[in-house]
Amino acid sequence: MAEITRQMLRDYLHDALPDAELVEVEKALRASPKLRALYKEVIEQEDRGEHTVGAIWRRERVSCPTREQLGGFLLGAGDPELLDYIDFHLALIGCPYCQANLDDLKKVAKSKKR
Repeated sequence: MAEITRQMLRDYLHDALPDAELVEVEKALRASPKLRALYKEVIEQEDRGEHTVGAIWRRERVSCPTREQLGGFLLGAGDPELLDYIDFHLALIGCPYCQANLDDLKKVAKSKKR
């Protein structure tokens, strides 16, 4: 794994890394007092309320589709460009928030079929 950056630690803090990277960051944090100190700085910075465009974008999940749009994606209904974007957002970006939302929608749909 490449060097763990502040951005990776922010993503770790917000559970926004792919599972394999989450595991690697967790292992590295356990093994490195220096990395734990850096992680503490990242947490303090987050607690102060970082106000960069990138931080606000991530915090507000500006690029995440709505639950309604995810439902349309699940049904294969809607604007083809939006469906392509949602597929990209889920498959390539690997957004854990949207994946959890989609998984919930699948469970709801399954329970309604019964």
